[in-house]
Amino acid sequence: QLQLVESGGGLVQPGGSLRLSCAASGFSLDRYAIGWFRQAPGKEREGISCISNSDGNTYYAYSVKGRFTISRDNAKNTVYLQMNSLKPEDTAVYYCASRETGSMGWGPRWSPAQYDYWGQGTLVTVSS
Repeated sequence: QLQLVESGGGLVQPGGSLRLSCAASGFSLDRYAIGWFRQAPGKEREGISCISNSDGNTYYAYSVKGRFTISRDNAKNTVYLQMNSLKPEDTAVYYCASRETGSMGWGPRWSPAQYDYWGQGTLVTVSS
């Protein structure tokens, strides 16, 4: 069974950092592009970062560029999202999602419909 599990969320003060993990089971991430999304209460799900599997290219939404870093460790079958300089507006449930691309590249894809499998989400709250 293909499964993605996010972890690492929690409560952090403004300016703080968190590292989210997205662990895959039932399939090997090295054939999949991974995207990170977030959804704040009353708002639509927003794509914030993605990483290609074929070339390791990374992409960021303007709202997080320069503060967040996506990376992958195929040996651990895990993708990470390092979040620094967190702001109250970063408060949301964070999701990872995958799309099988094989050897093809992956560009900045922000639509949830472009991804096939989703984790259950992890809550990040930025508050003093």
